[in-house]
Amino acid sequence: MTPESTFLWYIPNQAEAGHRGDVAEPGHNGLDTLTRQALTIEEHGWTGALLGTGWGRPDCFTVAAALAARTTRFEPLVAIRPGHWQPAQFASAAATLDHLTGGRVRVNVVSGRDDFAAYGDTESDPARRYARTAEFMRLVRRLWTEEGVTFAGAFYRVDASTVVPRPVPLGERRHPALYFGGASDAAERVAAAEADVQLFWGEPLDGVRERIERLRALSRDLGRDLPPLQFGLRVTTLVRDTTEEAWADAEAKVAEMARREGAGWHDHRRESAVGQRRLQDLAARGDVLDDNLYTAPGRFGGGGAATTWLVGSAADVAGSLAKYRDLGVTHFILSDTPYLSEIARQGRHLLPLLRGR
Repeated sequence: MTPESTFLWYIPNQAEAGHRGDVAEPGHNGLDTLTRQALTIEEHGWTGALLGTGWGRPDCFTVAAALAARTTRFEPLVAIRPGHWQPAQFASAAATLDHLTGGRVRVNVVSGRDDFAAYGDTESDPARRYARTAEFMRLVRRLWTEEGVTFAGAFYRVDASTVVPRPVPLGERRHPALYFGGASDAAERVAAAEADVQLFWGEPLDGVRERIERLRALSRDLGRDLPPLQFGLRVTTLVRDTTEEAWADAEAKVAEMARREGAGWHDHRRESAVGQRRLQDLAARGDVLDDNLYTAPGRFGGGGAATTWLVGSAADVAGSLAKYRDLGVTHFILSDTPYLSEIARQGRHLLPLLRGR
């Protein structure tokens, strides 16, 4: 793979211990434990990590700020929801954290279903929710790059608004990258017009190829006025010393998931979400797709990135990820449990292959 690829890990940011088979230790989500993960991410060559978000989890932005303060290179990919924030409030908070960290902030804008009533968000209609997200992203980017912004939209309004301090410019980077996910028609239109990076779940190569082609065409049709949309993959990578050992461990994990009826694996299981349905439907095509994309976890409670796994030796998994890179994917968010030990294992054995060393 080429050096411009970005490799991130995942910190689940869960209130309850034992997420997706992780070690259920005391203080699992305390600052010392989370800092140990972030420092291990730095030590083993990862760029940073996606931090999970959702009502009922610790506040993602607060966790990101705390981890950024305890690290020197770690880049948090902060997952946020427009229903939680006003655009100017968020633009200011993110710009401040970016300023304090020397340009280490990335942002994942989430529009999927959540417990809207619990935090007072009344925008439950999907079409209006995605229209609001598009307006949020456009306005936040303007607030990061312009001064004296006046804007009156369907959802937000600001008058002569200037964010201070400004995000840190680094080369061609003028502001934190805006990542976005979603597979519905409405979501893809938001990504094609407003996102910097479109994230995919672990679909087979043919599905990712088809979506990249469609999003590029949509970008042209919508008159995208931003730099070209980039693409990312969020997937579980189960890596062991040998192919045989990896598959034995993968099958044992799925058997345990089945025994526990998916307990601890359901945080992304939204049957109404188009992207999640696409993943769940893959199991009907076979337990293993492409070379080593394992679909069986989705039968027993795997949700989101845990629905499909890339399984094998470091060379096997690196070869599969290279095929996604050949399609145009340049951002990779990987993980497996136990999270801490897998940061190190995959940092030692997988990352060097991905970076071409």
